[in-house]
Amino acid sequence: MADTTDGIDDVLNDVAEALRHEGSATTTPAVPGEVTERRYVVPELLPVLPIRDTVAFPGTIIPLTIGREKSKRLVDAVITGNKILGIVAQRRAEVEDPGLDDLYRVGTAAAILKLLRMPDGTQSIIVHGLVRFGIEDLTQTEPYLIARAHTREDTAVSSPELDALVQTTRRQAARVIELTPGISDQALDVLSSIEKPGALGDFLAANLQLDLVLRQELLETFDVSDRLRKIAAHLARQIEVLELSTKIQTQVKNQVEKQQREYYLQEQLRAIQRELGETDPRDAEIKELRERIAAAKMPAEVEAEATRELERLAKIPQASPEYSNALDYIEWLCDMPWAISTEDHLDIRRAEKILNDDHYDLDKVKRRILEFLAVRKLKPEGRGPILCFAGPPGVGKTSLGQSIARALGRKFIRVSLGGVRDEADIRGHRRTYIGALPGRILQEIRKAGSNNPVFMLDEVDKLGQDFRGDPSSALLEVLDPAQNFSFQDHYLDVPFDLSKVMFIATANYMDAVPPPLRDRMEVLELPGYTVQEKLFIAKKYLVKRQRDEHGLKTSQLKFDDSALLGIIENYTAEAGVRNLEREIAAICRATAARLARRSRSIVRVVRRADLPEFLGPLRVEPEVAMRTSTPGVVTGLAWTPTGGDILFVEATNMPGKGNLQLTGQIGDVMKESAQTAFSLVRSRAKSLGIDPARMSSNDFHIHVPAGAIPKDGPSAGVAMFTALVSLLLGRVCRTGVAMTGEITLRGLVLPIGGLKSKALAAHRAGIETVIIPKQNMKDLVDIPADVRKQLKFHPVGEVDEALRAALEKPTKRPPAKKAAPAEPTSVLRRVRRRHSTTRPRAARPAG
Repeated sequence: MADTTDGIDDVLNDVAEALRHEGSATTTPAVPGEVTERRYVVPELLPVLPIRDTVAFPGTIIPLTIGREKSKRLVDAVITGNKILGIVAQRRAEVEDPGLDDLYRVGTAAAILKLLRMPDGTQSIIVHGLVRFGIEDLTQTEPYLIARAHTREDTAVSSPELDALVQTTRRQAARVIELTPGISDQALDVLSSIEKPGALGDFLAANLQLDLVLRQELLETFDVSDRLRKIAAHLARQIEVLELSTKIQTQVKNQVEKQQREYYLQEQLRAIQRELGETDPRDAEIKELRERIAAAKMPAEVEAEATRELERLAKIPQASPEYSNALDYIEWLCDMPWAISTEDHLDIRRAEKILNDDHYDLDKVKRRILEFLAVRKLKPEGRGPILCFAGPPGVGKTSLGQSIARALGRKFIRVSLGGVRDEADIRGHRRTYIGALPGRILQEIRKAGSNNPVFMLDEVDKLGQDFRGDPSSALLEVLDPAQNFSFQDHYLDVPFDLSKVMFIATANYMDAVPPPLRDRMEVLELPGYTVQEKLFIAKKYLVKRQRDEHGLKTSQLKFDDSALLGIIENYTAEAGVRNLEREIAAICRATAARLARRSRSIVRVVRRADLPEFLGPLRVEPEVAMRTSTPGVVTGLAWTPTGGDILFVEATNMPGKGNLQLTGQIGDVMKESAQTAFSLVRSRAKSLGIDPARMSSNDFHIHVPAGAIPKDGPSAGVAMFTALVSLLLGRVCRTGVAMTGEITLRGLVLPIGGLKSKALAAHRAGIETVIIPKQNMKDLVDIPADVRKQLKFHPVGEVDEALRAALEKPTKRPPAKKAAPAEPTSVLRRVRRRHSTTRPRAARPAG
């Protein structure tokens, strides 16, 4: 057994307890009546007792437990002699048989006051520290250690500084006793009874919470002033810790007392309410939530999570912020329509009638909806389709979703995704965040109160992306029928079945939709309306709706067909009917204002001639003939997010070195098409009848007007090639001809997309002939029959065919006369005089 220190049952323990921490040796000062160092003489050859993990100081009484055999032999020898031994601390506690190098060289000579033999064979001694001593060397190691020692007295010179140090340390020690709970008043009396500065320092050093090295340092500090300075520094740190601990304990105690008081008052309130027959509001709330959980018919795992959270809620104080967070979470779980569905109306004829009443044309979309109804009728548990309506603004994508919901008898939800950049808008925030909420998907389903609504994700092509995540990636799970049956929102953190929801996305431009997201949707194109279709829609839907919204009767406002055609052709240039309805609304407002001023109803029939009065001057005028009447200008066709449109490609040349300049805010793909067209013209210059020298001695400039509008795509290749050839040959493009197609360096014309939208744009602009790639002939079936009848489609496979169809035939020149032989000077003079009297001929155009 190692030599250790134990507590001593004494009244002075109060003082020791105040100045030491757990694990320190319990030491006490010598008091009058006990043995003192003056009755003992420290011999030169001193038996040495090594001790572990503590240091003995002069003037203190310390109990020691003796366990090592060598230590027992030493005690037995000393107790029968002068009872004086040296106590020295070991440097390392794990050494069982320490030598000189394992011991500190300064220790304390002590007298054995009492020896106690324990039943288990161990011995305990109580020793009294006498004086410091130093070890010169060991003269004996067996049967126990004996060292040649010399005593070391304290160095103390009386001075005001020493007196101040004594008062400071005494005051600090008194403060420690005051801050330490459970100390009797006798502790201060004992502290004040120690008068010698050295004895005071040794007593305080023995009871401070210090490690072995610092204790030994204080033992080896022989100058009393230095010893008291070090002790004062340690006492200051201990006071700081005790004051902070007292402050913390006071705060905790106050908080606990407040909670206990609140709990006591709440229990009293509950008892009073029970006596009055009233119910505790919190118990009533918990009971209500329990009933709502049972009534929600949640899946088993969701109900288990809700019940677990409810049990936690019952234990949280209402004043805690966690209480409101847990309450909100449980209410969200209860409000979700886990088992609430609307019954589908599977009457296909009724659904077809509703779709036809609400929308004109759109046969492909209507057919797809009726097919879904037929499948649902045969297999009710089938999953809903993921449709995407792609088309320009104003063609009825959003209103078509509302009609689908009405035809099915389902709730309708619309969420606009334009500008959404945060993934949390789709999947929600985790509950660790303040103010966390579920994502828009579950929020809208909760508002709808049904788990099978028609859910429209509007403007899916305008989703953003930044450091907060990619919302389009979060939509992958939502729009995948193989995964969305267990969609897990970050806030609810439990699966919710979205497979019964009929999702419909809308987009203006599918190229902006990420391919993985586009792959999960069935895309249905809504390219736009013809003039006749717009006229029918305006007569059947728009005029009636705007008249009702402005409080007008049929007898007060009517529209002539010519007026509606005038609005379509001269005031709107769009694929849809949004601007058309806006212009009709403007006429309704003006009519309502006139009726209000005159205070009597008048019949008003709006005709084409009245449009400038209501809408101002014409905004859209045909300009194809005007723009293409000069060489180097041709009409192309483009597809934009707002539908099909015509664009003019202009080419010109100026003296230079054969460079090509491109303007008109065109994209990289369109620039590559221009470079391809330029290279193709240069490679075929001779076969086209173009002087190659002209290609190298001039710079060329291709411009696509409307420079503020971005343009891109490969389908303008044929138009750019034709514009360059028209410029170089001086042949104008035929009036009423537009063209589209991608070209290669071999002169082939490749197929393009969006033919229906481009054909409708050509029809709106008054184009008569459209040059298209041969491989796009199969797409003509999608173009309305009336448009196909009014437009002439000219398929081409090579650029030479496009030139023959697009350019005017060259005018034939009269054959040049042969030069006359040289004549005499007199004849030449007569010829000049004759020609000078005739009118000069008009100059021919260059080229």
